[in-house]
Amino acid sequence: MSDKETAEKLVQHYKELKNEIHKVIVGQDDVVDQVLISIFSKGHCLLVGVPGLAKTLLVNTIAQTLGLSFNRVQFTPDLMPSDIIGAEILDENRNFKFIKGPLFSNILLADEINRTPPKTQSALLEAMQEKAVTTGGVNYKLPSPFFVLATQNPIEQEGTYPLPEAQLDRFMFNIWVDYPTFNEEMAIVRSTTSDTKIELKQILNGQQINDYQDLIRRVPVADNVLEYAVKLVGKTRFNSELAPQITKDYITWGAGPRASQYLIIGAKCRAILNGKYSPDIEDVKAVAKPILRHRLVRNYRAEAEGFTMDKIIETLL
Repeated sequence: MSDKETAEKLVQHYKELKNEIHKVIVGQDDVVDQVLISIFSKGHCLLVGVPGLAKTLLVNTIAQTLGLSFNRVQFTPDLMPSDIIGAEILDENRNFKFIKGPLFSNILLADEINRTPPKTQSALLEAMQEKAVTTGGVNYKLPSPFFVLATQNPIEQEGTYPLPEAQLDRFMFNIWVDYPTFNEEMAIVRSTTSDTKIELKQILNGQQINDYQDLIRRVPVADNVLEYAVKLVGKTRFNSELAPQITKDYITWGAGPRASQYLIIGAKCRAILNGKYSPDIEDVKAVAKPILRHRLVRNYRAEAEGFTMDKIIETLL
């Protein structure tokens, strides 16, 4: 099958996926889009929102429609790395045997990831970057495809361990999950307080997702789009000659090269899903906020003057 035919098939599957997901998830269109873009781009997602906005339900629903194995880990202050990775035990023949932990699945939902200490967070870091884990001197490959979808509660900071910048940088997207509109909430309450059973169809399998991920990498990109993405990231660094005044005034730390890479991969994926064969500058702009929002560090002046991260990014765009 040619790349063009594969791209058309991906668009068809993407529409079917959204229809299935929206049987369960009401509204949250942008959130669903961004999670799917990150999956087809081989990226990980951080979903940030207050409790009760169906973040866990969304991840569970996506796992079912993609036909992938799914594990959920509730992150707590006493969670140890071995609780996620697995541990070696002595079997009946007195030999050490490795029992795989919940990490060995296609989708790992790390619920309230900022509730666990740095030691456990860093165990996850290796898995996210290398798609493998090392324990007892042995390297174990993780299943393919593999994604970490983590959730974080932005309001309750009691007993939390903020994610280090290096770990945040491993996430392709930081997706803000907002409250539903009045009509959406009416529909949610109506459907969840009745006895309707929703049957979800599996639309894709692991091999098809791997093929689509390879296709996204092969999408050609024009030099002017590449230049726009790299310049946009350059504008976030206060010591760069590209930095505008807003960066010098409000940002203490800018985004690294990984942001430029994700801007291009995300733009490629968005272009294909919208029926285009190559991304344009609009595609880069569309994925800029979730890619940059967790990679910039605001200073106190920005916070004091009410400059949110999204406001700064909008100005840079």
